[in-house]
Amino acid sequence: MTWNIRTGGRDRGGSDRLDQVVQVIDEQAPDVLALQELRGFDRGGLMAAVAGRLGMTPHLARSCFGQPVAVLVRPPYQVVDAGTLRRPFHHAAVRVVVATSAGPFTVLGTHLYPYSGGRRRMEVDWLVRAVRRAPGPLTLVTGDLNSLDPTVDHTERLAGMPALYRRRHLRRSGGAVDTRAIGRLLAADLVDLWPSCNVGAPEAAGLTVPTRFGGAEFAGMRLDYLLGTHAVAERLRESRVLRGGAADTASDHYPLLAAIEVDAG
Repeated sequence: MTWNIRTGGRDRGGSDRLDQVVQVIDEQAPDVLALQELRGFDRGGLMAAVAGRLGMTPHLARSCFGQPVAVLVRPPYQVVDAGTLRRPFHHAAVRVVVATSAGPFTVLGTHLYPYSGGRRRMEVDWLVRAVRRAPGPLTLVTGDLNSLDPTVDHTERLAGMPALYRRRHLRRSGGAVDTRAIGRLLAADLVDLWPSCNVGAPEAAGLTVPTRFGGAEFAGMRLDYLLGTHAVAERLRESRVLRGGAADTASDHYPLLAAIEVDAG
């Protein structure tokens, strides 16, 4: 499961949404959880406190420019290796290797640069290198990738957005829709798990922003992804966007979940 919980689940001068965030995660009880926008989770013991409430072990990557990200793992799954990708991601990227019955399962959790497609493409190149260095064939790239799917026509949707936000998704030269980040991941032989598991489903079913909480910078988009190697895709049983209940207001992103058939090692 991957989820951008928006500014650590708390708003400056506003509501505290963290209890709702925990509620949604508890209801799904994922074995592996990637979280983004963990403002404040790198100090004061907040990461440990939230992980304790969830019954999971956290692996946090701090950010020099943006907000931390983390991957959390639930027992009996055991982490055999973990660390931060040592590249200047605007937010961060974390690598966690989980022992499974099918061999090591590498999860790369990240939150790509929101303001420039060129910078996102550079960050994706670092992710692709990490995929190639993974210790086995089971690898998953996940998170808020702030990027549009190259297999969908986004022209009409972007045309209705304010210019300030529309230009985040356009190439600086020529103004074409910028889908290079996801295109590069697909070209690296990763499989986009949501569409592969939902053939024929309406595009709207896979949109992850905005929620009822809001999100002025969004226009009904799929910005959150689970992309796996073919070895992961072969074990995929389900992928869905979680809507309804607390998920409608806990963040400006909906959580994205995949069921992958693999046992603890």
